[in-house]
Amino acid sequence: MATVIPQQKRVGMVSLGCPKALVDSERILTRLRADGYAMSPDYAGADVVLVNTCGFLDSAKEESLSAIGEAIAENGRVIVTGCMGNEAELIRAKFPAVLAVTGAHQYEAVVEAVHEAAPPTQGPFIDLVPSGEDVKLTPRHYSYLKISEGCNHACAFCIIPSLRGKLASRRIDAVLREAEKLVAAGTKELLVISQDTSAYGVDVRHEERMWKGRPVRTHMTDLARELGNLRTPEGVPPWIRLHYVYPYPHVDAVIPLMAEGLITPYLDIPFQHAAPSVLKAMKRPANEAKVLERIKAWRAICPDLTIRSSFVVGFPGETEADFQYLLDWLDEAQLDRVGAFRFEPVEGAAANALPDPVPEAVKEERFQRIMAKTAAISAAKLQAKIGRVLPVIIDEVGEPEADEFGDVARGATGRSQADAPEIDGAVYLRDVPEGLTAGDIVSVEIEDADEHDLFGVIAGG
Repeated sequence: MATVIPQQKRVGMVSLGCPKALVDSERILTRLRADGYAMSPDYAGADVVLVNTCGFLDSAKEESLSAIGEAIAENGRVIVTGCMGNEAELIRAKFPAVLAVTGAHQYEAVVEAVHEAAPPTQGPFIDLVPSGEDVKLTPRHYSYLKISEGCNHACAFCIIPSLRGKLASRRIDAVLREAEKLVAAGTKELLVISQDTSAYGVDVRHEERMWKGRPVRTHMTDLARELGNLRTPEGVPPWIRLHYVYPYPHVDAVIPLMAEGLITPYLDIPFQHAAPSVLKAMKRPANEAKVLERIKAWRAICPDLTIRSSFVVGFPGETEADFQYLLDWLDEAQLDRVGAFRFEPVEGAAANALPDPVPEAVKEERFQRIMAKTAAISAAKLQAKIGRVLPVIIDEVGEPEADEFGDVARGATGRSQADAPEIDGAVYLRDVPEGLTAGDIVSVEIEDADEHDLFGVIAGG
């Protein structure tokens, strides 16, 4: 008599927040897949739905609560995890039907909750996770590489340490092994993420581990150097992009690696402000003049360096003079990519108790001014790239379309080394050849630009 293999239980996932949370979602789904679960792309087909929440800002909490409500309305069997997990009472009060609530990166607790809500039915007859087949929520050609959890800073506007704890660095050999595995499986771009990439290894006193027969320190510079030695199956170095890099002195040692082509010439540095009085109130390093000197030195070593950052406007006590100082600083720094945020009080953040809150109308006016300033800087920088040939990684290839003369052509969307996925600009290509696929890295001649994006054609095509 034939053995009847029971149908797999199916799990749906709603993943909110930052790339670090996305990595958590991937790890949870990989564990569940190994336990015999299948993934459901919609509410209707799921036996249980996981909502991985974000709790960084009040607006993010509202989005998370809305997602929980939608999942309950559409499915009814919901488990909540992520950064809002530390507000279990609030979640249960608003949604009594929630099956379980767990905190950020509590993988074991999430998996256990799923087991209780929808016990796995698969027996030992099927190998559910072939070697190298971790669940990915990003396209195959790029992957996030999380090197640590938590943060040792006590910024006045932030509650990340209370959500994710103090800095906890992953073993460097484990990080490098994961990176090697991802590249072997088709990843062409690794995005290194954490709460504070520059502090990697501080908590373990930069301990050494053996890798490829030699000792390697748990340190950002050692990590960057080793990642720069990786090669794809085709023998090509993958792009290595560093995010959340605080400008500690040892960041200087990474710039030559970028000039050598080992690391993508891109730094994501969370400056947050430039005015010394605001930085002091934020409990951030306030040596902004030295930072300007270092940026100049970095660009002298690596002229193609792209610097992205984000800034908070309307922080309590920020005066018009402080804000003008920031605009002048941006004129001097000439950062390539800039995001700005209006200050939002966050429950539990020290900044809530600061005097002299900035009126909402003033926040909005300053936000519009900083966005106009940074858009003008970006536009000028991108105009200077017209005529250059740049490497571009393809994210999406369009369908062929006929023009008014009946000629058939297709376009594609990609990114230069100055563009991180989801947050920066894009490169739009015309008349791409048949056979071009997502993940291909091609040389593109830049023909035009606007405030944020580039337009071009494959060189020599």
